[in-house]
Amino acid sequence: MNKNNYVVIMAGGIGSRFWPMSRMALPKQFLDILDTGRTLLQSTYDRYQSFIENENIYIVTSENYRHIVKDQLPELPVENIIGEPERKNTASCIAYISMKLLKSNPKANLIVAPSDHLITGQKDFEADCIKGLNYSADMDAIVTLGIKPDCASTGYGYIQCLPTNLISGIRPVFRFTEKPDRNTAEAFMQNESYLWNSGIFIWKASTIIEAFKKHMPDMYELFYDGIPYFNTSLEGSTIRKIYAMCPSISIDYAILEKADHVFVIPAGFEWSDLGTWASAWENRPKDQAQNTISGSSALLLNSNGCLIHSTDEKLVLIGGLDNMIVVNTPDALMICRKENEQEIKSYLSQVSQTSGDRYL
Repeated sequence: MNKNNYVVIMAGGIGSRFWPMSRMALPKQFLDILDTGRTLLQSTYDRYQSFIENENIYIVTSENYRHIVKDQLPELPVENIIGEPERKNTASCIAYISMKLLKSNPKANLIVAPSDHLITGQKDFEADCIKGLNYSADMDAIVTLGIKPDCASTGYGYIQCLPTNLISGIRPVFRFTEKPDRNTAEAFMQNESYLWNSGIFIWKASTIIEAFKKHMPDMYELFYDGIPYFNTSLEGSTIRKIYAMCPSISIDYAILEKADHVFVIPAGFEWSDLGTWASAWENRPKDQAQNTISGSSALLLNSNGCLIHSTDEKLVLIGGLDNMIVVNTPDALMICRKENEQEIKSYLSQVSQTSGDRYL
C-alpha cells in the first residue's frame, strides 16, 4: 500500500430523514440500516481498509460522537478520530483535515468520502479509487467519482463531463448542477454527459489547500494560521476558535463549482447514497409483494411495496397498505407514504414544536 494515500470519512451528520430510527444522539451512520450486521460507518471503513493502511484512515465527526466511533472502530488509532466542535458543513471539515495531514505528510494524497453510502462491486470501486489516487498524485487535479444515472432523480447533484477521455476514462468536468427540478432531471437522464455526483472526492492535500487559497481566502487564512498548533496539545482549543469564525458552506459551493482542473471518473460500481427510507427499501431484500421487513414481530397482510422497520418486540400488524413506510421504535412511531418521505424533515419541525427535543 502507498503510504502517501489516505482516506477521510466524514461522519458528522444527523440523518434526519431516517427518523425516528436516526436520532441526534445516534445518527444513521452509526446504525445498521440495511440489517447487514455492520453499521454504515463500519461498512464504509471496511470498504477502504482493504487498500488504505489503517493508520491512514481518518474519521471526522462531531466531538459528541467520538466515543461512538471509538466503540464501533476499536482497531482505528484514537488520534485518527477527529472531533469537530460545531457542524459547519463539508468545506470547513475538508480544510481542517487537509491542513492537518499536509503538516504531517507534504505528499498526502486523499480520498474524502461520506460515511453513509451503499457501494457494491468492491473490486471495481477499488480500481476507480486507485485510478483517481494515481492521477491526483501526478497532477494538480481535483477528481470526483460520478455515477451513471438510472432514473431522473431530483435528489442528487449532477456533474456534466466533457466527452474527451484523458487517461483511461478520466474526463474533464464542465459544470456541476445542484438538485434539479423534474423536467431538468429528465433531460439530464437523456444526455450521456451527465452523471450523479457521488460526493466522493480525490486530491492531494496541497491541491485542495491551494484551491481554498484561491476561492475561499478567508477560510484558508483561518486554518492556515492554525497549522502550527495542529497535531499538538493546543489543537483542540485552536480549532474551536477557528470553527467559531467559519461560514457553513459545502465543498461543492465553496470550491468545486469554481475550481479549475476538475475531473470525473465514471464509476464502474453500483452506488446509493442511502439518503432516505425509500432508498433503504430499494436496497433491502423484498418478499413477493415487494415488502421489506426488519424486526421479528412484524406481520404484513394484503400489503404491497412497504418498508417496515421495528426495533422493539411488540407485534406490529400492517393490513391493506401499499407503498408505505412504517418505522416503530420504543418511543416513536412514524407512518407515511414513500412518495412523501421528503417531508420527514418538515414532520420533525412539527415534532420539535409540540414536544421539544425529546424525540429528536
